[in-house]
Amino acid sequence: MDVDNDALFASVYAELRQLARRRLRGGVTLSPTALVHETYLRLTGSSLPTIKNARHFVAIAAIAMRRILIERARAAQRLKREPPSAMTDPHGAVMPAAKLLELDAALGRLSQLDAEMARVVELRYFAGLTVEEAADVIGIAPRSVNRAWTAARAWLQRELG
Repeated sequence: MDVDNDALFASVYAELRQLARRRLRGGVTLSPTALVHETYLRLTGSSLPTIKNARHFVAIAAIAMRRILIERARAAQRLKREPPSAMTDPHGAVMPAAKLLELDAALGRLSQLDAEMARVVELRYFAGLTVEEAADVIGIAPRSVNRAWTAARAWLQRELG
């Protein structure tokens, strides 16, 4: 991250903590602050795409948070113990780590079929962006986001039963 991205991170820190708190509701060992800080470290260690605006930055950070939670769930599964944290969906329902892993696998399959649909799911579901915000981040029309979102939800429902 360069200086501008560091300043951007500082400006959206409260929003990221709120996003982390919503995602970790029901979690046991990972605090929202720890998740945000781990996200920051992850992002500083990678080359970020050109950031368009604060909303785009939050979307990238939300996806990094999702990946961190997936990695923690996988590690817990390998240790054959109860996952250390769960994630909540945008409606506040707790998603156990096992379901999170199922969703992640399904998203991997979806990205093989249609990368744009998978990206829309990441932005709408995990980052909590509106249709318009997701369209701005991806660079497509809101109607295209709506179509992709509708198709992706139907596909995921079939995949996940």
